Amino acid sequence: MEAIVKTEFSLPGQISLYKGKVRDVYNIKDEYLVMVVSDRISAFDVVLPKGIPYKGQVLNQIAAKFLDATSDIVPNWKMASPDPMVTVGRKAEPLPVEMVIRGYLTGHAWREYKSGKRSICGIPMPEGMKENQKFDQPIITPTTKAHVGHDEDISREEIIANNLVPVEIYTQVEEYTRRIFQRGTEMAAKMGLILVDTKYEFGIQDGKIYLIDEIHTPDSSRYFYGDTYQENFNKGIEQRQLSKEFVRQWLIENNFQGKEGQTVPFMSDTFVAEISERYIELFEHITGEKFVRADATNVMARIESNIRNYLNTL
Repeated sequence: MEAIVKTEFSLPGQISLYKGKVRDVYNIKDEYLVMVVSDRISAFDVVLPKGIPYKGQVLNQIAAKFLDATSDIVPNWKMASPDPMVTVGRKAEPLPVEMVIRGYLTGHAWREYKSGKRSICGIPMPEGMKENQKFDQPIITPTTKAHVGHDEDISREEIIANNLVPVEIYTQVEEYTRRIFQRGTEMAAKMGLILVDTKYEFGIQDGKIYLIDEIHTPDSSRYFYGDTYQENFNKGIEQRQLSKEFVRQWLIENNFQGKEGQTVPFMSDTFVAEISERYIELFEHITGEKFVRADATNVMARIESNIRNYLNTL
């Protein structure tokens, strides 16, 4: 299958098209959003030069599953998934922060800790912790949502003091974040996985809070294998994880972290295929379902037809 890295549909009622790092989002009549999850892949806030076959389908179908599985906790934007790479839902005004929640000291938090910092986003971290160690309680470490460049860590106090989010809404969003993470943790555990950390985005429509975008996908989350976690931690060796972190590590090893003057290393077809298989592996592990590769004979025509057919029902 050829990776889908760009869409340029002209849909009924379309007002605008927003291209994110991975998603192409079509605004329909200022009421609905059509989100096409492309096969683009980003790391360090940079879109890498090659797409990853089936990545968009994996992300879209995992997110759809978890949105459905958490809709009793908080209402979400999803209305339907008319194509394996598409979700259609209600349009909400996004909050200007992303809610990152961490159950373990790893990734960005570990890099900060290793550099000598003992707090992140105003949350203290105890002395003597080791990489991949579990926190006593999950910590919420929000970030700003940068339209250009890198998201930045921000504390609860700064969010409220700068009036980015009203205190009553932020308090409710924190509660939702903890409850969704707990649900995701329980679902992962049933599949022999550990949900390590993740991020959630929320929006407001008619004064009501909605969970928006994707959740619990390998782009927004990190998973460890439960059966080898403790042994690997005790030995101080790297955890095998189902996430995008292995792509970040590959980039770091090849002297790229998205900094000015750095060049994205060459991505071989073999490496691209490996990334694709890792995404499919995560889908099957976290859902317990066999991944069914969507018909690849004319993907763009399939996507557009499925979108149009659904919009005609609204």
